[in-house]
Amino acid sequence: MLTIPGYQILAKIYESANSLVYRGRQEHDRIPVIIKVLKQEYPSPEAISRYKQEYKLTRSLNLSGSVKAYSLQKYQNTLVMVLEDIGGESLKQLMASKKFTILELIALGIEITESLG
Repeated sequence: MLTIPGYQILAKIYESANSLVYRGRQEHDRIPVIIKVLKQEYPSPEAISRYKQEYKLTRSLNLSGSVKAYSLQKYQNTLVMVLEDIGGESLKQLMASKKFTILELIALGIEITESLG
């Protein structure tokens, strides 16, 4: 499991081809956070550049429904992005764990559409 000074890692919540995402908390104030790290031990300069751009874009968002980006830190040979943890669950996991009614699906679709709008 990942060990980052100043953070306690609680669980891996997602893995893609490029990154790993963990739920954790800051050790000094116990605030819950999401920690996203590039998967490759030695990412390419292009991957690092894209990751920095993702951080800048996320940090610039000031919208209801979007998480805040707290920091981008160097970790070994890669970068770690620390994000606000709003306690959410991935839509994919939510859809797999619950059978929704048509009205619930419509309400969820409206919320997603409003956030994207």
